[in-house]
Amino acid sequence: MSTENIYAAVLRLADKRAATQPFRKHLDVGAGTGGLIRLVRERFKAESAACDYTDQLMKLPGQRVEIANLNTQPLPYAANAFDLVTATEVIEHLEHYRETVREFFRVLEPGGLCVLTTPNILNLNSRLRFLWFGYWNLFGPLPFKHGALYSTGGHINPVSYFYIAHALVDAGFEQVEWTVDKPQRSAMPKLALLYPLIRLFGALAYRREVSRYRTVDAQNAPFVRAMNRPDMLLGRTIVVSAVKPVGK
Repeated sequence: MSTENIYAAVLRLADKRAATQPFRKHLDVGAGTGGLIRLVRERFKAESAACDYTDQLMKLPGQRVEIANLNTQPLPYAANAFDLVTATEVIEHLEHYRETVREFFRVLEPGGLCVLTTPNILNLNSRLRFLWFGYWNLFGPLPFKHGALYSTGGHINPVSYFYIAHALVDAGFEQVEWTVDKPQRSAMPKLALLYPLIRLFGALAYRREVSRYRTVDAQNAPFVRAMNRPDMLLGRTIVVSAVKPVGK
């Protein structure tokens, strides 16, 4: 389930687009109780559609929910049907999130905006937990049976910002931006202690990737550099937006 801080971060990114292109038709994938739909209605006066694996979670009166299992089914909508697609805390539940990102692209009209969120596995608390325990924050040993899709037991796909951005660009999106929902206070002392080392060894690794392995180029360099930014190291949830180009 998403939080009010996550919803607020989604709206901040959407506001930038709405300033020049007001939203009319919104699709919320993984709509849950309808919390984000309510906020989008209030903020943008847009008509919202909801899609989820069940309609039993929805609490907005009269809101229809189209049921789809995105691990095996496409989105049940025509191409170019929406100008805003949101998916908060969804892709970590999916076996093949890149296919779903391509579905977001398909159902968006040219010029439309996609905003998605997922747990930020690159924050310091998560990186250290992986070092000690082998699991990122909000990802852990999974039940082999009866795992609830909407719980952290359904978190099967830890994805960092770089690979989200890569999936979006690979699907055809452009103008990729990111933010976080809020910084984790418990990570701040760790950042003060470890940031000089991260800067030093991160710079050495970056230089090696550029000169020796040639994995960093002009196109992906901004995304690579974002991985060790202070807000990335502190943020609890990563929030990413991208635009479907006009003419696509």
